[in-house]
Amino acid sequence: MAKVKIGINGFGRIGRLVARVALQRDDVELVAVNDPFITTDYMTYVFKYDSVHGQWKNHEIKVKDSKTLLFGDKPVTVFGCRNPEEIPWGETGAEYIVESTGVFTDKDKAAAHLKGGAKKVVISAPSKDAPMFVVGVNEKEYKSDLDVVSNASCTTNCLAPLAKVINDKFGIVEGLMTTVHSITATQKTVDGPSMKDWRGGRAASFNIIPSSTGAAKAVGKVLPALNGKLTGMAFRVPTVDVSVVDLTVRLEKKATYDDIKNAMKEASEGCMKGILGYTEDDVVSSDFVGCNRSSIFDAKAGIALNDNFVKLVSWYDNEWGYSTRVVDLICHMASCK
Repeated sequence: MAKVKIGINGFGRIGRLVARVALQRDDVELVAVNDPFITTDYMTYVFKYDSVHGQWKNHEIKVKDSKTLLFGDKPVTVFGCRNPEEIPWGETGAEYIVESTGVFTDKDKAAAHLKGGAKKVVISAPSKDAPMFVVGVNEKEYKSDLDVVSNASCTTNCLAPLAKVINDKFGIVEGLMTTVHSITATQKTVDGPSMKDWRGGRAASFNIIPSSTGAAKAVGKVLPALNGKLTGMAFRVPTVDVSVVDLTVRLEKKATYDDIKNAMKEASEGCMKGILGYTEDDVVSSDFVGCNRSSIFDAKAGIALNDNFVKLVSWYDNEWGYSTRVVDLICHMASCK
């Protein structure tokens, strides 16, 4: 199968990490990047040096000219267009576009990429109207006539595999989720104005900040059987990467905590291998930096009140794991031609 040619719109945290993932794989080829706010020389700097994931050492990256980066001998075209419809993706052969600006998350806005010659668009964020897919959970529902899709959120990608295994095996009556989530770029380094989210304007590195998240409700979109059964919230905490989901559920069928552990371990070695992980080690968050699984079940961290009421804990690298799934989803879509 020929390599899937991808373009990236928005060279922020997720855009750069999707590029890193793509450049290390044999099934995709990065051919173009668009970002109107940074120059090619600055692109090389922010790509090469990363405070969380370390320096890029796979091959040399340098500027060929104002519109071309070289990753080793591999040229990648750089555009600086503000509007998606203006980006000439077709000139580079880019078929699948990662929309990672965080701005064009609506289906119609993201679809503007198709005007420049792209064939499909994957939004690297939740979308209110684009179909959402979580690899390992519902990607098989994808049909080739869908041109714009969402890869959901990093938290939904962690929660959905966990919830699917539990619901398939034991049934979920209802549940509440809390994600203890690392800092992201939308937060403030010091207290600053934030009219839409007053708490969110407080200094990220000094506070535990309660926040809203649609991640749990979004599980109902990728797993219709759980629609209306889950909701949740977030705490933003002063760590730079890796987050953890705490899912508390009431079960339909009685199950001991050992039964649940066995179900998770079986899924991690079988139907969800590579997506769902399982550990019985005494781990902490930094142990998962660079982990490419969507969700790693922590067998030692969970507890059961009784055989119908349990708290489950699962880790995720909200940057690297999620970016890997973006590329996985693209490859799955390409295989459905």
